[in-house]
Amino acid sequence: MIIYTARLPKKRLLAAGAAALCCLFAVLTFTLTLSGRAVAVSAEVKNVKTNDDRLAYLNGLGWQVSSQPIATEELLIPEEFDDSYQGYLALQAGQGFDLTQYKGKRVKRYTYQLTNYPTQAEPVQIALLIYKNKVIGGQIQSSSGSFLHGLTLPAPAESEPLQPSQEAQPTSSSAASGLTL
Repeated sequence: MIIYTARLPKKRLLAAGAAALCCLFAVLTFTLTLSGRAVAVSAEVKNVKTNDDRLAYLNGLGWQVSSQPIATEELLIPEEFDDSYQGYLALQAGQGFDLTQYKGKRVKRYTYQLTNYPTQAEPVQIALLIYKNKVIGGQIQSSSGSFLHGLTLPAPAESEPLQPSQEAQPTSSSAASGLTL
């Protein structure tokens, strides 16, 4: 039986370990960056702190919007969702957002004027729901309430956007009564 032994200096061993950790970190960062871009609408997007961050997010979705929000509101997501919320919750869930985990939380809604909506016969707005610098929901809607759909334009073959009768229409946003959508 033959036994080989090798002596590795601690400095070389530490350097090799540090190099391996750096490579692993680089691969994970690259992978997460690519996957984050691929599912920008369907995942909560973090670090959306400023107006420029919100504009960059919307531009990344292909939308051109006014440079400043036309409305900024603080909303309270209700503790319990009644039947009037089911259509809106389904719309958000279809985009990968789960508002049920924000029950009872105060969120901000930033609404922008959308300037490049196809067949724009009436003013169209896009709104983002933000909780602690994280995009947790959003929608595109006509100013008159004639349509409401997710942050991406649905294909013509897809189902029609929510009609006003299907939208959740709870009361005032500043009161503890519910979320205005």
